[in-house]
Amino acid sequence: MYKLIAGVLTLFIIFSCSQQHSTGSINQRINNIENGLIEFKSPSGMFQPDSAQLANPEKLSERMEYYKVPGVGIAVLNNYQVEWIKAYGTMDANTGVPVTSSTIFEAASTSKFITAVMVLHFVEKGLIELDANVNDYLQSWQVTENEFTEDEKVTLRRLLTHQAGLPTTNFSYDDNVGYPTLLDVLNGEIPALNEPAIPEYIPGTQWQYSNVAYDVIQLLLEDITGKPFQQIAEEIIFEPIDMNNSSFVYPLDIEKQKREAMPHDAEGISQKPIMHLSALAHGGLTTTPSDLAKFTSEIMLSYQGKSNKILSQETVKQLFTREFDLDPNMFGLPLSEGLGVFLMGEGKDFLFMHPGSNLPGLNCWLIGWPLHGTALVIMTNGTMGEVLSMEIISAINIEYNRYGKLIK
Repeated sequence: MYKLIAGVLTLFIIFSCSQQHSTGSINQRINNIENGLIEFKSPSGMFQPDSAQLANPEKLSERMEYYKVPGVGIAVLNNYQVEWIKAYGTMDANTGVPVTSSTIFEAASTSKFITAVMVLHFVEKGLIELDANVNDYLQSWQVTENEFTEDEKVTLRRLLTHQAGLPTTNFSYDDNVGYPTLLDVLNGEIPALNEPAIPEYIPGTQWQYSNVAYDVIQLLLEDITGKPFQQIAEEIIFEPIDMNNSSFVYPLDIEKQKREAMPHDAEGISQKPIMHLSALAHGGLTTTPSDLAKFTSEIMLSYQGKSNKILSQETVKQLFTREFDLDPNMFGLPLSEGLGVFLMGEGKDFLFMHPGSNLPGLNCWLIGWPLHGTALVIMTNGTMGEVLSMEIISAINIEYNRYGKLIK
């Protein structure tokens, strides 16, 4: 159900601006971005557009139409605070209801970042350890021991960094039998039709993106707390920072359904959401750009030692510690793995990010530069929103960073 974004991870670019701006200045920046999208052919084009590209900027509205993406929500942070939020287009091509700042999108794999922060909360409390065998904590199910786990075990650190040896799998199911429980998913048993969460290589020996690894984490957190995943998220993250439009429960309640963006395929045709109802930790978050901006702000402030509503400064630094570097040929950029989040850059240009994409057409991008206090969240409701987001991010880079020179 949830696809791994590969090449589009190369979207992430470095922009920065640490000064406060007047409302007029902000409006001008928004206008420049809306009218400054640049088509490019490769990741390098995002960093250094050629003169021909720069001479032919395009409008966001035109690019939305070109890519058949009905709706877009954007939140931009500056100086650790939300500087502006804006919505474009429609939630559903069938109804024409406009996207607003309270429109709810699927965060898709950006959910993994939220899950990782929840894990680090319990690590900070001393209730779990990153390098212990997860079977020491799992009560209602166990990771199958086999020839691959004789010497090396599945640990939280390895689950968070896609090194646990668990499979890359989809999450289809047999609807003639019923809906799979989380245990059905982990066991790969009917009605679930996915691969089971059984190691298929030695943990710690290679990187393999695994959605089901995060669903093992979900069960572990539920087992150690005796609470459902949604309640854990509410208590640790949503309530402390007023993420009032965020949930791991699906379908949404009646009120929120009225604000839910529908997915659209590559032709811009409205589809029905296909969120998984029991395996949540890998991609089950629904939220708004505004709520994700609040989360991003809090994490960056904690990194600077200016807040601790969710995690301490020490723990956020652990979250952002490079566990290992990914092959730069994999995504076209020198990305590294943190604890459930991707990292890039050095010094002041250090950034963290996590993209997400859910079939049949909802996408999310979260990027933060904690030393500059800048960040962005982009959420779209069309399959080609992945590519459109690249152009939006490029326009924001031009406006806020001027190709690496800080705006004075």
